[in-house]
Amino acid sequence: MTQVDPRRLIPRTDQLLARPAVLLQRKRLGDKAVRATIRETQQRARHGDLAPDRVPEALETALAAQAATSLHPVLNATGVVVHTNLGRAPLAAAAVEALIAASGYVDVELDLTTGTRSKRGVAVRQALLDACPAAGDALVVNNGAAALVLATTALAAGSEVIISRGELIEIGAGFRLPDLIASTGARLREVGTTNRTHLKDYEAALGPDTGCVLKVHQSNFRVEGFTAAATLTELAPLTTGSNIPLIADLGSGLLQPDPALPDEPGAATALGEGADLVIASGDKLLGGPQAGIILGRAELITTLARHPLARAVRADKLTLAALEATVCSGSSPVTVALHADRDRLRIRAERLAESVGATVVAHDGRVGGGGAPGVPLPGWAVRLPESVAATLRAGRPAVLPRVHDGACLLDLRCIPEDDDDRLLDAVRAALDGQS
Repeated sequence: MTQVDPRRLIPRTDQLLARPAVLLQRKRLGDKAVRATIRETQQRARHGDLAPDRVPEALETALAAQAATSLHPVLNATGVVVHTNLGRAPLAAAAVEALIAASGYVDVELDLTTGTRSKRGVAVRQALLDACPAAGDALVVNNGAAALVLATTALAAGSEVIISRGELIEIGAGFRLPDLIASTGARLREVGTTNRTHLKDYEAALGPDTGCVLKVHQSNFRVEGFTAAATLTELAPLTTGSNIPLIADLGSGLLQPDPALPDEPGAATALGEGADLVIASGDKLLGGPQAGIILGRAELITTLARHPLARAVRADKLTLAALEATVCSGSSPVTVALHADRDRLRIRAERLAESVGATVVAHDGRVGGGGAPGVPLPGWAVRLPESVAATLRAGRPAVLPRVHDGACLLDLRCIPEDDDDRLLDAVRAALDGQS
């Protein structure tokens, strides 16, 4: 009697595609992704790793577990609030809702009343001006570096950008501010020294070739000891009298001062001190999506908005929607984490530690993202064996702890309290894997 090749019993692709559960996943993941998973499952059966009659069940299980992106959600247990490697700011619920609303067709450049084309980003511009009344106008681009490039290109291409040698910083991933500015066609005119730059240094450098004066907040490092720097308040009369724009690149994204971070400048303060333009990042202390925010004198904002480069660096509809929601809500997970109650953090840490037989130690969190360097955020951490860290990172959900001094530390500052049970399950699973 001739035996039937079991591979002939493997369900055909069209049969699998027609299954109700698979049809639902085609709507969620798309036809291409579903077909790829079908081929992988069928291949397992052809290799003998899966019985043919188990293919439909295995396929549906694989599709249900499949995410629409290769990015993995992470529980941030490092205590670093604006964690660049984790995408910086986690978005507020209002911003997430705005993203979903903007994912389809929206009136990003359309006046629904007249049916004619309208200006882009009107709502987020107004939200920024309401939050920072000192600004005459606002412009949003795709990130902070783009905002700086646009400003120096529009105001100083072919001319000089005067900047203190102590502010020629390097930002993340090796990008250096001098290189960014040089790429615009502007020429750097360095003044002063690394540790001391005086008003007279700027005054001596001003001339017919000056396009703008740039002040950059030293947000990711500190220079201490024998130091001096000309402030915006000191520079403003000098640049105003010479009709030269004074730009302040704050980096951090604060619109108003935060008492918890007294040395971190806000946009309103910088404008009040005489800056003509202020540049900030939306995905840092503001707690929104990645964006470059430019605030300041209306005529200068108009000059930037009309420059051809503005089109190349403009923000998309998702960024505009999420940023508007963030600014209007007035709060975000970043602000919540920055101002977390230390006693409440201890209670949560002790609850987790007691559940897994661990200890609680004092632990200072950090602002992160180049903001408020050296400023501690006092709190607590659950101390686990260092060997647990790798298992936690590989888990689902992934948990990123801080590995320090031979231990795996879990700081709950950046973990929403609603996720405490998920964190507990992840820790238990990691510890069980160690035994």
